[in-house]
Amino acid sequence: MPGSLQRLSPISHFQALSEAVGRRAYVLLVFTMVVWAANSVAARLAVGEIPPMLLTFLRWTVCCVALFATSRGQIALHWRALVPHWRYLLMMGTLGFTGFNALFYAAAHHTTAANLAIIQGTIPVFVLIGGFFFFGTRVRTLQVIGVALTLTGIVVVASQGRMSTLRSLAFNIGDVWMVIASVLYTVYALGLRRRPPVPQIVFFTAVAAVAALVSLPLALAEIALGQSFVPSTRGWLLLLFIGLLPSFVSQLTFIRAVGLIGPARAGVFMNLVPVFGPLLAVLVLRESLSTYHAVALAMVLGGIAIAEYVRPAAATPAP
Repeated sequence: MPGSLQRLSPISHFQALSEAVGRRAYVLLVFTMVVWAANSVAARLAVGEIPPMLLTFLRWTVCCVALFATSRGQIALHWRALVPHWRYLLMMGTLGFTGFNALFYAAAHHTTAANLAIIQGTIPVFVLIGGFFFFGTRVRTLQVIGVALTLTGIVVVASQGRMSTLRSLAFNIGDVWMVIASVLYTVYALGLRRRPPVPQIVFFTAVAAVAALVSLPLALAEIALGQSFVPSTRGWLLLLFIGLLPSFVSQLTFIRAVGLIGPARAGVFMNLVPVFGPLLAVLVLRESLSTYHAVALAMVLGGIAIAEYVRPAAATPAP
């Protein structure tokens, strides 16, 4: 009847709700990937403004303060369940958070934000390789091709597309450190298979707390070696940005998005980090992208796409 309100069928209601949830999740995921990509830019901006080991320590300290302030109820309820797993948590925090970030911020002193983002984008493929060697995960022919293509992309970035660099093995030390950092985070990602049965935010808080404690000796060593200094005003502002957005807020938005659309669909968005990273490097840092950057990026993204075509990878929170 014209002018009357028509009631939607249950199926229509479900479809409308699914579309709304999907749109919300996509907004959250794009925001998250932009923030994670911006971490590479922030790392470059921090050079000369705040010491890298001090930044690593204070990043996780700021993050822990924010986590305890917002999630103390859940933490108080579940922390006892984590005590028997203290060795596991120590390994995860040391390798995945402290080790990765210490090398990441040290690498930023020697390489570009674009390189940092592109190399970081290869972590899903490293996880695939690790799953094959340590867990016997079945790897198909297409995935092998994807892995080979992605690893070739890393070589192109590290060698800057020059055969002479490959022959002499004279790689940029920053790129080498970033590859090692990505391997450390791969161990963390693989270790998530044995995560204790507690809410994700509680587990993240525990690992972040371990990272803060373990990174303190690195900051003290930096001081003892005469490599530390008082951060500048820009350094403190960058610390707040890194500690609150890439470390805290983006983790919450990612967890929420995974809850809305599932880990497999959310994991695909991880491929946007090596895309947004170079773009932000150009816009914010005025870095110039060379032909080898485009070639390497195409190889990395193409390799990841091929490797994930067979079976989308589960989402892993980025560092």
